Amino acid sequence: MSDTTPNRPTANHVTSHGVIPAPRSVRGSTRPGVPLDARTTLWAGPGTGTTERWLRLTLGAALGLSLPPADQHAGDAAHTVRLRIDESLGKGLGPEAYVLDVDAERGIEIRGGGSAGVFWGAQTLRQLIGPEAFRRAPVRPGVTHVVPQRTVEDAPRFGWRGCMLDVARHFTPKDGVLRQLDLMAAHKLNVFHFHLTDDQGWRIEIKRYPKLTETGSWRARTKFGHRASPDWEEKPHGGFYTQDDIREIVAYAAERHISVVPEIDIPGHSQAAIAAYPELGNTDVVDTLSLSVWDTWGVSKNVLAPTDNALRFYEGVFEELLDLFPSEFVHVGGDECAKDQWQASPTAQARIAELGLKDEDELQSWFIRHFDDWLTARGRRLIGWDEILEGGLAPGAAVSSWRGYRGGIAAARAGHDVVMCPEQQVYLDHRQADGPDEPVPIGFVRTLEDVYRFEPVPAELTPGQARHVLGTQANLWTEVMEDRARLDYQAFPRLVAFAEVAWSALPAPAERDFADFERRMAAHYPRLDALGVAYRPPTGPLPWQRRPGVLGRPIEGPPPNV
Repeated sequence: MSDTTPNRPTANHVTSHGVIPAPRSVRGSTRPGVPLDARTTLWAGPGTGTTERWLRLTLGAALGLSLPPADQHAGDAAHTVRLRIDESLGKGLGPEAYVLDVDAERGIEIRGGGSAGVFWGAQTLRQLIGPEAFRRAPVRPGVTHVVPQRTVEDAPRFGWRGCMLDVARHFTPKDGVLRQLDLMAAHKLNVFHFHLTDDQGWRIEIKRYPKLTETGSWRARTKFGHRASPDWEEKPHGGFYTQDDIREIVAYAAERHISVVPEIDIPGHSQAAIAAYPELGNTDVVDTLSLSVWDTWGVSKNVLAPTDNALRFYEGVFEELLDLFPSEFVHVGGDECAKDQWQASPTAQARIAELGLKDEDELQSWFIRHFDDWLTARGRRLIGWDEILEGGLAPGAAVSSWRGYRGGIAAARAGHDVVMCPEQQVYLDHRQADGPDEPVPIGFVRTLEDVYRFEPVPAELTPGQARHVLGTQANLWTEVMEDRARLDYQAFPRLVAFAEVAWSALPAPAERDFADFERRMAAHYPRLDALGVAYRPPTGPLPWQRRPGVLGRPIEGPPPNV
């Protein structure tokens, strides 16, 4: 017996096979399943090419199968995997919804409402096969894998299921970014927020401004631990992506039905850009020629000057960006812009008077509104951190609500779209436990269960306002994540819980069956092992995952619900 209501996932059979995120409906039987072996063929209908390629390259390699093409109307149906897009006019599946049907007599069919739905159905099929399907080559050649007889019907709760990766504080080489996209796809996450610039580094080639990477992509040394730490790593750190690297990343993501949203942070978090081009800074109050890429953490007071020169410079940056990223949204940051230099700058004060603005907050809003208009004129949409609300919300802009729920609530009530990513809930750089072995403890304790009980839609919103919540996003800020192992540790397994929150139609937080999720995680950990993910074990960090003596910034007590 299974619950097939559209707003709650079933537990029956999902538990026994550990499907994550939890599907909306699973029906099954004890009859024999479908074997995957040398006889297995693959038929791909129109529009399913991304999944066809992925199945051959990924599952085929893992299981040692060639998956030769099948004829739609001939061959052995019981040994065929069929991919098709639903063609029911007006009554079909949503674009990301799918039905996965595994039947011993009819073989395996994945039917999606669109090409993305077919791809997500293939991710579920991979989980049903078992951990060996997550490897890059067969570990038991010749062994037949049997997919259990199941019918899975599924669709996502949110259209924006995001993960942000900060590559400015610590650079992630291109192969690491591609790996991150694979891990996102395995968990049905579909928006990769690419934080490309900050005070500590500029990571994308801009051909008309070569010094952004020649100077801005590396720093002489790096603070080790929290910014109050006395320790330094006394060697240069840096790296950047060429424009061909970016094209490759965007294409790789598109093959996995992931949209890449680039972020160029303005007008704050801009010291790396000012170090490369000193005229961008507030030259009337600070010697910008003496600035270098910042080597510590926190919020730099070196921000862009509110000049026409700065506007034209960043228009040039965004022109090249739009050629590389086809995404609807472009993120402009807009957060933590220190106003000290503007308050002291005659140029900034003259601009405030010229524009008839009230204060520096409105000056920041003017800066953001300029690029909102500029992007809108080119068919794109601006999104920024919730500070863009200060001094007046930019018309047409969407908001990443990071300081809590409050900014998202205000934006939704004003009719603006919102992505919920409150720091207190889904900043995965925050520590996972309060024990002394937790490496570089930052922020509040956010356990796996805490993330699983995160609710993206605030109860204060009316149904009409709640429709402005595009979805949710987990953020990975890398000040204390210096390499892939540290990134893995902070992200996993909590990103798995987050993925279920973003995809599945779960009950209210207090009613969620975390015990069932833990049982399914017991089946999921071997998949992460097969993928080589250095996750935090349920029992705590392994000896080599600890960082004894490295200063962090723990915050005691439960996080405020703001």
